[in-house]
Amino acid sequence: MAGVLTTGRGGSTLGRVATKTQLLQVRVTAEQKEALARAAREAGVDVSSFVLARTLPPATDRFRELVEALRRDEDRRFLLADLNDLLTSLPAGAFVDAVARAELRAHSALTANYIAAMVEHAAARHHVDPPAWTRNVEALELPYFASDLRSLRPWLLTASLVVFKRRNIFVDSTVGDRV
Repeated sequence: MAGVLTTGRGGSTLGRVATKTQLLQVRVTAEQKEALARAAREAGVDVSSFVLARTLPPATDRFRELVEALRRDEDRRFLLADLNDLLTSLPAGAFVDAVARAELRAHSALTANYIAAMVEHAAARHHVDPPAWTRNVEALELPYFASDLRSLRPWLLTASLVVFKRRNIFVDSTVGDRV
């Protein structure tokens, strides 16, 4: 007879601990249940935390939180800096898992392109293919310059990375750079 592994999973918000408000039951064999319990004990956590950490790594949650906050356009500069920090801090395997999915339909065209360009650039730095969803983000019709100063436009045209230029975004600071 199979055992039942019960765990909770709820939404989280930036800067706060996630509140678990949902119940999930997974049927496992007695051997699987014991193996999970043993692995969780060895890791020093409960079974729910162990399973969640392996199936929904914290980097994945953080990426989703930042993408959602960017949809609301809450002070985009700081959120993009946080996204930059996340993308540059992850090892290649964790990066691939964290950015595998992104829901950008409700984002402005500029924000969606900015996120896609940052992920594409980070993927190149990790020597991995960018996730498929980045190809579904259509480039901006009109160019976006990070500064309103017309005298900076020639600099931005030359300083921008190719992944941003392809998306018609012209910025000086990119993934890996901090102002």
